[in-house]
Amino acid sequence: MADIILRTEIPGTKARHGKVRDIYDLGDTLLIIASDRISAFDVIMKTGIPYKGIVLTQISKFWFGFLEGTVESHLISDNVSDYPKPFCDYPSQLIGRSMLVKKTKVLPVECVVRGYLAGSGWKEYQQNQTVCGHKLPAGLGQCAKLPEPIFTPATKEELGTHDENINFERCVKTIGKKNAEYVRDKSIEIFKKASAYAEKRGIILADTKFEWGEIGGKIILIDEVLTPDSSRFWPADKYGAGRDQESYDKQFVRNYLESINFDKSGKGIELPDDICEKTSAKYIEAYEQLTGKKFLFKS
Repeated sequence: MADIILRTEIPGTKARHGKVRDIYDLGDTLLIIASDRISAFDVIMKTGIPYKGIVLTQISKFWFGFLEGTVESHLISDNVSDYPKPFCDYPSQLIGRSMLVKKTKVLPVECVVRGYLAGSGWKEYQQNQTVCGHKLPAGLGQCAKLPEPIFTPATKEELGTHDENINFERCVKTIGKKNAEYVRDKSIEIFKKASAYAEKRGIILADTKFEWGEIGGKIILIDEVLTPDSSRFWPADKYGAGRDQESYDKQFVRNYLESINFDKSGKGIELPDDICEKTSAKYIEAYEQLTGKKFLFKS
């Protein structure tokens, strides 16, 4: 199995460790490193997924380029030689999985766009035919395509707790009317553009979440974008409404944890090699399918 980077260790520096990313504050910029850590049910597992951090970074890089002209992003460079010292001296830890980005004031909402009725949206729809304040037509089945993509924001909660779906009115109260309208409209615009592209590549973009930050009076796209961790991607040739779908994500991990009755509020566990390898292959498949390029980072 490939070397797995669970945490970057750069001498003389201090990182903030999230679920997946290690973030170094460099003043006006941040260095973001995507590790191979994996979380399921908001619990970080003891075992990582080979190449996962590289896949997430490379998919985000692809989309930042694809969306150039549509929206400004926080990406400055992913070339390790451009990084300040001491980071430029640690290519083995950083190549492929890191980005130097603009530091922004992060807007405290998850900007979720849904094109299909899945996950928490499907659960809410079954109860009252709505999703985050959107009244939907009667008779829609599980994973049905929605008439139009809908903006369904959520709160940003601390590590270990679940985000909460909110309506647009609460989003306005949280970040202001002008900002809320901008991120809503831009998130839907990006979703539609990315969805049309992905469909040509044989992938359905069911839903995704965007992060936005404010800098110099402008709101720009930040964090990861349209990756298997932030989105539901389904193979188009296997799609069928009325049931769960196959997906390009960590479903192998979730299924394994369910099979052993994992305590979803407990500590992370070691994952079997075959589960890690199958999950890694799915992430790499998503990259190759979306970009049309061979994944070249495997040793």
